[in-house]
Amino acid sequence: MKKNLGEARKVRAAASFILRGISWRPSVGLILGSGLGEIAERILRPSAFPYVRIPHFSSSTVSGHPGRMVLGRWGGKGVAVCQGRLHFYEGHSMSEIVFPVRVLKQLGIRTLILTSAVGSLRKGLAPGSFVVLRDHLNWMGESPLRGVHEPVWGERFPDMTQAYDPDLRKAALRVGRRLRFSVGEGVYVAVPGPAYETPVEVKAYRRLGGDVIGMSVAPEVAAGRQMGLRVLGLAWVANLGAGLSRQPLSHDAVLSLGRSHAGRLGIFLEKLLKEIP
Repeated sequence: MKKNLGEARKVRAAASFILRGISWRPSVGLILGSGLGEIAERILRPSAFPYVRIPHFSSSTVSGHPGRMVLGRWGGKGVAVCQGRLHFYEGHSMSEIVFPVRVLKQLGIRTLILTSAVGSLRKGLAPGSFVVLRDHLNWMGESPLRGVHEPVWGERFPDMTQAYDPDLRKAALRVGRRLRFSVGEGVYVAVPGPAYETPVEVKAYRRLGGDVIGMSVAPEVAAGRQMGLRVLGLAWVANLGAGLSRQPLSHDAVLSLGRSHAGRLGIFLEKLLKEIP
């Protein structure tokens, strides 16, 4: 119990530090995936807080994740945007990974939007496509809800029947089609990484119902739903999975493609924010 009570105090301390630097509270929180950090440049009247300055925040060690929280106005909403996320494969604990989500909730957000670079498990889902997540398979072998339960986070056993909010998914699909982007719905497979999947693993995950695969998202969704947040997952396809293409997989290629598509995703998100009540 002491460990979790300490975690709650850390979350409050981090949120209080940020709130001292602004005079309002955000209603929407966003976590940006690999190569998408420049999207935060669209925020109006930004206030930036590097992770290293926020009490108890951990920093990402992965290239393509700048490591700061930017708050301001975007799409007519007050937003708090995390430029970069923490990953299980970096050695972070699940508590550290979802710490930003809990801080965002403490700041006042009601809606959480998670973006992610993913690999495609299906040949028909080409790089550059956008995928609105409708469900996930968590194969990371760990959960951020494991351990002694602290009621401040919400229910011990949160319902995950609609982990990804149906109304937000409809809005995202509507916006994507209006913009004439290649967008559809799919199931996200969460794996620990950091090695990319083997061809046999890609086949197995596809047979289990997966459409795209990545090394994040699922822990953040679990923590967000436990705290009663409306969650939307928006992925962009960076590459075809092993065995579906002759091209070797590399993180540099993911970052390069992410930067080239950041502008399109930024437009997508700005239009989407205007649709959120």
